Amino acid sequence: MNILLTPARIGSVEIPNRIVMPPMTTRTADEEGFVTDDTVDYYMARVDGGTGLITIEMAAPERAGRHRRREMGIYDDRFLPGLTRLVSEIHRGGAKASIQLGHGGGHTRRDICGETPIAPSAIPHPVYEVTFETIIPEEMTLARIAETTRAFAQAARRAQAAGFDCVEIHAAHGYLISQFHAPFENQRADQYGGLLENRARFGLDILRAVKAAVPGMPVIYRLSVDDAFPGGLTWPEGRQIAVWAAQAGADALHISGGHYRSSAHVMIPPMAMPDATFLDYAAAVKQSVRVPVIAVGRLGDPAIAAQAIESDKADFIALGRSLIADPQWVEKLRRNEPARRCLACNTCVNEMRGGAGIGCVVNGAAGRERMFKNAAPPLGERIAVIGAGPAGLTFASLVAPHSKVTIFEKCDQAGGALRLAGKAPVFQEVEAVERSFEAYLTSLVAACRRRGVTFRFETDVSRRPELLAGFDRIVIATGATYRWGMGGFVRAILNSHIARWPGVSSLLSNAAIRDWFYHRARRATADRFLPLVGPGQTFAVIGDARLPGKSKPAIASAFEAALLTAAK
Repeated sequence: MNILLTPARIGSVEIPNRIVMPPMTTRTADEEGFVTDDTVDYYMARVDGGTGLITIEMAAPERAGRHRRREMGIYDDRFLPGLTRLVSEIHRGGAKASIQLGHGGGHTRRDICGETPIAPSAIPHPVYEVTFETIIPEEMTLARIAETTRAFAQAARRAQAAGFDCVEIHAAHGYLISQFHAPFENQRADQYGGLLENRARFGLDILRAVKAAVPGMPVIYRLSVDDAFPGGLTWPEGRQIAVWAAQAGADALHISGGHYRSSAHVMIPPMAMPDATFLDYAAAVKQSVRVPVIAVGRLGDPAIAAQAIESDKADFIALGRSLIADPQWVEKLRRNEPARRCLACNTCVNEMRGGAGIGCVVNGAAGRERMFKNAAPPLGERIAVIGAGPAGLTFASLVAPHSKVTIFEKCDQAGGALRLAGKAPVFQEVEAVERSFEAYLTSLVAACRRRGVTFRFETDVSRRPELLAGFDRIVIATGATYRWGMGGFVRAILNSHIARWPGVSSLLSNAAIRDWFYHRARRATADRFLPLVGPGQTFAVIGDARLPGKSKPAIASAFEAALLTAAK
């Protein structure tokens, strides 16, 4: 058996496998912070996919700590019915449940939390939540520190009352406890500032208070061990705090890195950063403590994740964006099937910060699980898909278990225009890297083959329309072409890597220029292929063949055509 599928313990709780879903804000709660049907369906998609431990997103222990709108609530007893329902559903699905207790501290605003933000010191904090604003929080008095510590303990009691198996204390990424760790943000001269043991005191006091409030309930301590910005917590300091946390009673350590002042592109490593970004930190901490260590950060390759456990670098693997991209990641591992790979494009995070609910470029159902809850793919049909770009491949992979699918592609390989995307300077809002797109496309083609899809490369059905005879459904996924004969020029620029030259890269990274290249400079190709649809054949147009644009709506249209069309 793959070691990732073996059980392991965190304190008194046995987790059915080594895969942890870490907390990521979804905005599926309502405006007050109550659990909704969308919340339940989002998490249950990952439970049904086999994830061992589900960590519900950051919930503030007191109202002043709320850092986002539609953030999950746990600071009042009135949230208990919804949380209890959510935990019951997770348990019914066979997973264990945790919730992250996190406080925004100075990284929030009055218009979000309804109160004056608090922090270790009254220094400016840049806060981006839909809009950008710099705020100056109120420095916490000793009495306020004690009040917040009690709030964490009371929130843990609510978590226990709701039925959670564990709680996680958020001491990472520039939120309140992490703010105490960083000298730049903690300029206090009392017992909570200055020396490392003083800066660590607040978080460790909270850990001890939570342990005392919920005896017997495992407590996970999530820690940035390297803030990666001048004036932040350094790696040697972070490692020492991890040791102190284990000594103070943490039942597991969740080791991360980065801080919002070092940018989200460190603490949520994009495609330009290496796989297993923070694994060496986790491995070093594991050598210094006797409690389980959870590793996080670009570990979505099953081989890399398994090796991390086998080589004793970690005890558990946290998959955030990978489980957004494919909720069935664990179940597919169990069946030896390729999972849909995360691009590490950070669209999920960047759009959420802008106010949108959770979503994903490669998973059109992410954040829309209720829409696809009663999916009805075509059954027992012969389906021809014209075009092996991401939309065509996605459609084929989704319907192939239920119908016989053939993909016709005029080129000699799959991938379409997405293969060029890795050669551009920017994809979505991060630096583009070819290997990320290659890994995604390879996994998608492998999934199609595994499910019996037939590929016919170097086959142009516009020249051989007779090949479409006998199919019940024709899916046109032929993408878009550039206007004014620009296609050859664009491909030459990208294939020659001229697009990466400094001046050219800056130009092509401009939002207005990119928008023009994605939309107005291209035209859909469906009109060329619609005449090929014969009498009695059903058809659908998906992706850029329908409306030129970015990858996310193109792939989303493939999900809708594959899983919702037959339900209409």
